[in-house]
Amino acid sequence: MRYIKTLCAMAALLVALWIVPAQAGPAPVVVLETTMGKIILMLDERNTPETVKNFLRYVDEGFYDGTIFHRVINSKDMAIVQGGGFEYPMKRKRTYAPIKNEALNAKSNDEGTVAMARSTAPDSATCQFFFNVQDNPVFNYKGPSDPGYAVFGKVIRGMNVVKDIAKVKTGKKGMYQDVPREPVYIKKAYRMHG
Repeated sequence: MRYIKTLCAMAALLVALWIVPAQAGPAPVVVLETTMGKIILMLDERNTPETVKNFLRYVDEGFYDGTIFHRVINSKDMAIVQGGGFEYPMKRKRTYAPIKNEALNAKSNDEGTVAMARSTAPDSATCQFFFNVQDNPVFNYKGPSDPGYAVFGKVIRGMNVVKDIAKVKTGKKGMYQDVPREPVYIKKAYRMHG
């Protein structure tokens, strides 16, 4: 009888461990030290695991250190601050292969979120990202023919810095539009631990 009770208890424990999902650790937090101040991001591993993994790979390798915010658009229709892919003066950095667009599972492109930039091809995001300075519903997933841009985190401190960057004067630099006239650098990007 004791043997049967032990077996039942062990079976119940195994079923419980299989059914109950493992608790995830705290969400990753990344600090971007810019020439205009610090921006602190909390990343959304739950909804965009591959996007977060990709972004953290670049962060951990120091890829973003010394890059610039190369695109600033601040209009009533759209307001973004984009960076992560260029060094001054508009020298494109070499990247890893593109990742799958996770916009279907992602949160909305609301003010204070950060999303992956990409080309017109849905699965073309590599290292570039942008801050939503205002709600930008035009970037949300609407279906396979309008796949949106994957939000993978939010600003938890330093949104004032993002808004200050959004106010800089911009112009044309070579073939690029909306480039800040005075470069704004990401001096260092790193994970915040503890």
